Amino acid sequence: MGKTFRAYNLDQRLLLPPDMRQWLPEGHLALFLLDVVSQLDLTEILQVYEDGDGRGQPPYHPVMMVTLLLYAYCTGKPSSRRIERATFDEVPYRVVAGDQHPDHDSIAAFRQRHLPALARLFVQVLQLCEAAGLVKLGHVALDGTKIKANASKHKAMSYERMCAQEQELEAEVARLLEQAQQVDAAEDAEYGKGRRGDELPAELARRETRLRKIREAKTALEAEARARAEQAAAQAREKLAERARREAETGKKMGGRPPQVPDPEQAQPEPTAQRNFTDPESRIMKDGATKGFEQAYNAQAAVDSTAQIIVATAVTQEANDKQQLQPMLEKVQENCGRLPEKASADAGYFNTEHLTAETLSRVELYVPPDRQKHGAAPDTTAPTTAADASVVDQMRQKLKTAAGQAVYKWRKAIVEPVFGQTKEARGFRRFSFRGFTKVGAEWDLICLTHNLLKLWRARACPLAA
Repeated sequence: MGKTFRAYNLDQRLLLPPDMRQWLPEGHLALFLLDVVSQLDLTEILQVYEDGDGRGQPPYHPVMMVTLLLYAYCTGKPSSRRIERATFDEVPYRVVAGDQHPDHDSIAAFRQRHLPALARLFVQVLQLCEAAGLVKLGHVALDGTKIKANASKHKAMSYERMCAQEQELEAEVARLLEQAQQVDAAEDAEYGKGRRGDELPAELARRETRLRKIREAKTALEAEARARAEQAAAQAREKLAERARREAETGKKMGGRPPQVPDPEQAQPEPTAQRNFTDPESRIMKDGATKGFEQAYNAQAAVDSTAQIIVATAVTQEANDKQQLQPMLEKVQENCGRLPEKASADAGYFNTEHLTAETLSRVELYVPPDRQKHGAAPDTTAPTTAADASVVDQMRQKLKTAAGQAVYKWRKAIVEPVFGQTKEARGFRRFSFRGFTKVGAEWDLICLTHNLLKLWRARACPLAA
């Protein structure tokens, strides 16, 4: 007697539930996002279409497009082509899209057009997390991670190399122009004048284009060097004024060398200063995990200890974090309406001006002045002033106490898993956009989808009935 199997007939016609949401199990991430987006204020995006002229085909509904993008970022598929394919191949994407299939050009254009507005949804999602009790601001930990730019490091060139290449290309262009003139003269002698004379040989066009790009990059590096020199000059003048004030008060000449005021007009970029031709605003940075150098941005996050909710974000072109402590904590206050009780960061954030800032006076700060290397003595760089030395000593003593150690040991457990979840679980290791402003907006989008995932897993979003 043969074995009896369950019926299998591909020609059998089936009726799916008329409500597409029933195609997914209760509590699915896609259903959660559909509910959340319905509660968000999308006026800024919708208003763009209200102000249009009404010509052309009706656009896809912004609510659908926003939900589709958020789901894609949550599931590690930010590529517009992968999103388009998923609306055919994957049930959750099909449900979110309402069985519509926007092409990748439409998806990319929508994201490009509304990227700043999408980034500003970060605060709305953060407010939902607060309402759900996932943000307490008892302890916030700060850290940064290097994320690759949408550019190859091999498309970067140092200032020194630019100068050499500029001279080489100038000579090449002159040689090619001379050759072209000789050819023109020979043809005129043979055939008579009649060519337009404006047809550039491909070889000459390529070199002229490259020469133009190098000159633009050189000019930008020189402008940056002047700007840094102007800032340094302003700081030096402030220090000289303070020095003169103290000497007037005490009647004694202060010891030590007075600060030197640099001349911005004489400022030159360092020979090793680099600029990338694909994304000029990105920088060569050392990745702390791989120890290799990448064309990247430094992405910052302030994370609350209660449920690893990101409460502030930023992107910087600086390879180190020395200038980020105060701005990041002030962003926490801007986003949440208050400062955290405690904040911790690694030694890369140690900055005496930030640690003694009046705006942070109510925050208990735990930032070691010394980099702790496993199995090695602490790196104790000598402070530059007596005031710096006092802050360093106070922080060292604070972190030696049992209470200080208990707070600081949680820093890694709070903030570093967030970067692990972003890079490993969701595969976000390279920005899709180019340029500092767009990269910052995309980082906000990444962080708000991290918070949405935390909110979904907590199953505590207070949505209206």
